[in-house]
Amino acid sequence: MPWDEYYYPNAMEHLPPLVRRKAIEIANALLEEGHDEAMAIRIAIAKAKEWAERRGLL
Repeated sequence: MPWDEYYYPNAMEHLPPLVRRKAIEIANALLEEGHDEAMAIRIAIAKAKEWAERRGLL
């Protein structure tokens, strides 16, 4: 089941809303590619933080 802004992994709870939305987008894409759920969550959080930092959002 894909995640959205209301249903997402607990690990994303601490993220600011904009970063969380990006992490959800990335995680859903990784799941579609066949990645394991736990790995998708870790990668998505790291990539979303990088994305936000490059834009001065964190």
